[in-house]
Amino acid sequence: MQVHMEQTDILVVGAGPGGLACATALARQGKKVILLERKSTLGPKVCAGGITWHGLIKLVPRQLIEGAFPAQIIRSGRQSIRLEEKNPIVATVSRAELGQWMAGQAREAGVRILPHTKFKGAGEGRALLESKRGEQTIGYRYLVGADGSNSRVRRTLGLPVERIGLGLNAMVPRVYPEMEWHLCPRLFGSGYGWIFPHAHQTSVGAYADARLFSGGELKRRLLRWCTENRIVLPENEIRAGLVNYDFRGVRFGSTFLVGDAAGLASGLTGEGIYPALVSGQAVAKLILDPEYPGQELRQLARNHCKHSTMVGFATRYLGIGSVLMEILLLMLRFRLLDFHALEMSDI
Repeated sequence: MQVHMEQTDILVVGAGPGGLACATALARQGKKVILLERKSTLGPKVCAGGITWHGLIKLVPRQLIEGAFPAQIIRSGRQSIRLEEKNPIVATVSRAELGQWMAGQAREAGVRILPHTKFKGAGEGRALLESKRGEQTIGYRYLVGADGSNSRVRRTLGLPVERIGLGLNAMVPRVYPEMEWHLCPRLFGSGYGWIFPHAHQTSVGAYADARLFSGGELKRRLLRWCTENRIVLPENEIRAGLVNYDFRGVRFGSTFLVGDAAGLASGLTGEGIYPALVSGQAVAKLILDPEYPGQELRQLARNHCKHSTMVGFATRYLGIGSVLMEILLLMLRFRLLDFHALEMSDI
């Protein structure tokens, strides 16, 4: 039953980092913004919580950083290297705390947040929503899809998702001393296993191209890897999340896509927080000024393309995956390849 209709300047779908960043930037410029979130709680998401320091330090307050690591341990079947710099290379944050902090910033700016509200579809400047109160139609000038890898807004645009990654993780009640990346082609193909310490626990998981493994198969491989590395992973707490890296643009008339909805996550590492924050803020600038050049979006797209090319090459030649991984580590060891080249941030 249709309850009522109201009008807003911008309707943002999805209260992740990208949606919150976009909504806050617009509201601070006096725009009326309504932000929808299908879940009842903002923030929590299946995520390792790792973000490269070059991206984090510019966009996230330092009090939210749970761990900062100037050294990165990268292991393969034959090598183990330690990369170290003066400043932290990667940091970890709690997605729940980051989401709550960003939601507070959005509310202070004047954003109206509607939790537990589903976006059902849109057309001709109107969106159909569903909540516990029933169905509601909202009129808008601009629609922003920030609703993740399974974006319904993206589907309304008729954009397919053909390139997608799969991540599995669980939190272990132990703080490991260092951050580790495990390149293991026999188990994860072109992906990797990770150990990302947080303040009071550690995220342990695996990332791989979803074209290679089903969720069930990747879970079996993750548990096997944990056994080999003497890690006790609570099997019933393993959660899965998709990573859309099928980027096809951010602007489609009066509809915009940001973050995972736009396919801007890294297909190589699964990094998604930084691309979401950057694209969310850039889309806000585009809405405020249609002539805004969007240099940060172009740089993000270039880095994304580079990562996607690397994934495509590694996936195409899986038969020599182990050799490629060993060559990669040798290049990192002898500084022929900078670790920062694997980041989505613009250094």
